[in-house]
Amino acid sequence: MSNILIIKHGSLGDLIQANGAINDIKNSFKNSKVILLTTSPYIKLMSECPYIDGVIEDRRLPRWNIFYLIKLKKLLLRYNFIKIFDLQNSSRTNFYKKFILNKIEWSTSESALLPNQKKKDFDKEPVLERMRLQLNMSNVPTNYIFNFDLSWALKDLSRLLKQYTNGEFILIFPFSSNKHINKRWPYFKELVTRIKKHYKNKYSILVAPGPGEIIEAKNFNAKVIIDEDRPLNLNQLITLINNAKYIISNDTGPAHIASHLKKKGLVLFGSHTSPKKVSIENNYFKSLQSKNLPDLKVQEVFNEIKNNLD
Repeated sequence: MSNILIIKHGSLGDLIQANGAINDIKNSFKNSKVILLTTSPYIKLMSECPYIDGVIEDRRLPRWNIFYLIKLKKLLLRYNFIKIFDLQNSSRTNFYKKFILNKIEWSTSESALLPNQKKKDFDKEPVLERMRLQLNMSNVPTNYIFNFDLSWALKDLSRLLKQYTNGEFILIFPFSSNKHINKRWPYFKELVTRIKKHYKNKYSILVAPGPGEIIEAKNFNAKVIIDEDRPLNLNQLITLINNAKYIISNDTGPAHIASHLKKKGLVLFGSHTSPKKVSIENNYFKSLQSKNLPDLKVQEVFNEIKNNLD
């Protein structure tokens, strides 16, 4: 049996967005085993994905670590891959293409370029459109890129929902990765106060912290939802988002989950990118953007929430 390799290291939002593309690839290679190369935070989640047949961890050690690269190359070559779909399209995966798996056919963003088209222009397209073009260039029909299903990731969360909510709830994600502090809108605490004042006890307001965020999460005047002193795992997080009445978030992975679950919500952007480029806005999940994120006023955000929620 021939094998297909998909490379998608992360982040969480990027991996969620690739779910439809992974499904399309599997449908085009139904008689092949489709293997995903990803990083450790996503091994467990993606091992349950019905569109792939196995997951390999890439520790992404420094490229000067020749022993790791040799070990990774030997491992990957055992699978006799006939084609590699690089959905990461990073400098690291380009390195793999040149030096690790250079004798195998690759599908990359560069392979999707039209004659005389420059990659910098291609990269200006929305991320899902870029994925569609890349797969189409490899003769993969794209039926799920824009309309994919995350139901396989949902788990029973009734125990925690009963513990932390009295019914319908609003979910906030006031964090971002430490290397993208500029994505953080600074007024979530004031926004929660405004929401509570207006809606009284109609909604519980929850914040779901990630690793290292539990202590800080207590500063937002919301209930901090954790599971036995630990952050929710990715399945629990996806399920929590799926059960929320409304989601308010910075531009982070949970916002992409909310968007693709077609949840009502609002994502806040600064100038680091645009909602269109990251393919996050739809009829349910809206966005507000300010060139300087701290200039986005609490009243403006609250008015948008009120218009969508009422």
